[in-house]
Amino acid sequence: MPPADLSLLTPHFQNVSFELDTVLVHAGDQLDKVYFPHSGVIAFMVEVPEGQTVATTLMGSEGAIGSLTVLGPSISAVTATARVAGTASQILATKLQHACARSFAIRHVVQVHLRTQLLQLQDVAACNALHSVERRMARWLLQIHDRVADDALLLTQESLAQLLGVRRTTVTLTMSRLRAAGAIKSERRGLIEIDRARLESMVCGCHAVMHRRIDRHYDEELSARQRMSVLLRESLPSPEANI
Repeated sequence: MPPADLSLLTPHFQNVSFELDTVLVHAGDQLDKVYFPHSGVIAFMVEVPEGQTVATTLMGSEGAIGSLTVLGPSISAVTATARVAGTASQILATKLQHACARSFAIRHVVQVHLRTQLLQLQDVAACNALHSVERRMARWLLQIHDRVADDALLLTQESLAQLLGVRRTTVTLTMSRLRAAGAIKSERRGLIEIDRARLESMVCGCHAVMHRRIDRHYDEELSARQRMSVLLRESLPSPEANI
């Protein structure tokens, strides 16, 4: 993002940290803040009337929590819960709205993010409907690992059950199968050490598809923005033309 555009945001950022299982936003809350994670992993959770929860998507440093506020006042439809502790830049939603109104570059980046989030939601919905718990757990573990720098993931069976929308007994059985296949090296005190290569051999194709689609979307959209900026600069008269 051009420095001049970024400067519309940076004076209003506040650095915050969040621990494991911290709830940044509850379903039904008015979205009055937006979070840009620097580290950690946030899960967007939906609770069904029967009381169970299931994750719809994950967010790391590639995105923002509460970005829908650029469209106007919004009520959160999901609960955003930290599944890996981390840090973020927090900004008031009104400040982001004002910056978007003044900057095409900021609006474009937010629009790309929202479209990318929609792509991920569609892929997760299809995966949840079609694939086994074992393959879906492998996908979630890989998606979390994509966003952290350690092979040891701090995840309780309760948090995995919530991600998958299943009972803890189902998680226990699924973890046993992954451990027998060597995809999980150990599991102690909530630490799950993964073998990424073996986990990738067990996951459904959704993980790779999501990566390709999202990467291509970001590349194409942001490259188009850069080309547009170059064309706009080239179309402006040079300073020498006014001499």
